[in-house]
Amino acid sequence: MSALKKPSDFASARFHMVESQIRPNKVRDERVLDAMGSLPREIFVPSGLSGIAYIDEDLLVAAGRFLLEPMILARLIEEAKIKPTDSVLDIAPATGYSTAILATIAKEVTAIESDPAMQKEAAKNLTALKIANAHVLQGALTEGYKEKAPYDVILLNGSVDVLPPALLVQLGEGGRLLAVVRQFGPAQAAHTGEARLYENVRGHISYRVLFDANVKPLPGFQSPPKFVF
Repeated sequence: MSALKKPSDFASARFHMVESQIRPNKVRDERVLDAMGSLPREIFVPSGLSGIAYIDEDLLVAAGRFLLEPMILARLIEEAKIKPTDSVLDIAPATGYSTAILATIAKEVTAIESDPAMQKEAAKNLTALKIANAHVLQGALTEGYKEKAPYDVILLNGSVDVLPPALLVQLGEGGRLLAVVRQFGPAQAAHTGEARLYENVRGHISYRVLFDANVKPLPGFQSPPKFVF
């Protein structure tokens, strides 16, 4: 794909992303569609990759870190059923694209990014877009941010082997956590995964599988090594 340079080129790419990738894949929430059709994804990627900012793949933005494929991100956010009064915790936003989308829908978004350079980049991007109801903090991805818990929604931007209890306990009553959990086994490749919706109902956490999803793993969420005798 040739590099996109004019604002009209990016606007056209956003339109086609929504109409060709997202809307046909069971995303019906107009708030999600409007956010992804208006926010400039190109500013959240390295300048040399702006021309492919809207492709339907995970996009590398730093060593070992990716922006989620737009369709997967849109489906996860729609399944969260975010209300205008909700408080959201965004885990591993990288350069802040997911945080910006969530901020257009929720009352408040707290984002936790472990990489200091990306935390600064995400904060800069949110400031450039004049998004005032979201904040990006540096911290361990697996720990979340208990100071503002409980949250109505928690979103993880990447696949994980396990979900740390520290995140699950930060869900409020009726809270929803969206994550892609990788599957392992004799008949399964390590890169396969399933998108799951975890819910807290009267203090009990249960989940259901939403759809199959193959996305890049997040650092720090690997299963502990198993000892072989």
